[in-house]
Amino acid sequence: MQPFTILRGVAAPMPRENIDTDAITPSAAGKSAAADLGAMLFNNSRYHLDGTENPDFILNQPKYRHSQILVAGCNFGCGSSRERAVWALQKFGIRCVIAPSFADIFYDNAFQNGLLPVILPLPDWQALLDSLASSDAIVTVDLVECRLEAPSGHYTFEVTPERRIALLEGLDEIDLVLRFESDIEAFELVDRARRPWLYDFAARSPSRPVGD
Repeated sequence: MQPFTILRGVAAPMPRENIDTDAITPSAAGKSAAADLGAMLFNNSRYHLDGTENPDFILNQPKYRHSQILVAGCNFGCGSSRERAVWALQKFGIRCVIAPSFADIFYDNAFQNGLLPVILPLPDWQALLDSLASSDAIVTVDLVECRLEAPSGHYTFEVTPERRIALLEGLDEIDLVLRFESDIEAFELVDRARRPWLYDFAARSPSRPVGD
């Protein structure tokens, strides 16, 4: 994964609540591995039925066409568990979503795929949101210090240590496990001496057919 340390970019306001994964990516986006997920982001709102751009949609407006940060409403990413909702945001160029709350599965998927979801208390979120329309909408997201710098002021946010380290160093779940490889091997060495029967049984057990 691409490391996330400090991001400075345009933040697009999209304060509608309960934006679900169907709104983020349409079902058609999952029909082909060759689909351009970035182009299909917010497809039903971003385009008219004839395929032309909807000029009223926030990401089609000149100020926000190259946004790297999205300021969304409560319960962002609700609906299905599809990871392509995160992938579509990233393909468009969005690396951080700021909201008062996220759907749990989307929140987990975001971290696992290198997208930073930032939870702000409602008063701070509202102040940030209000400031975007009357400014250049540039926001700095500092994961090193867990701090936001916005036109409306400075805010802090929280990320669990393991998730913060994973994003800072660009580590996926396998990379994180491999960081503890020596600890795992040391545990297995001690455990094998303490419970040899468990390892002997595992070695003798035949492979089970797939689907059992």
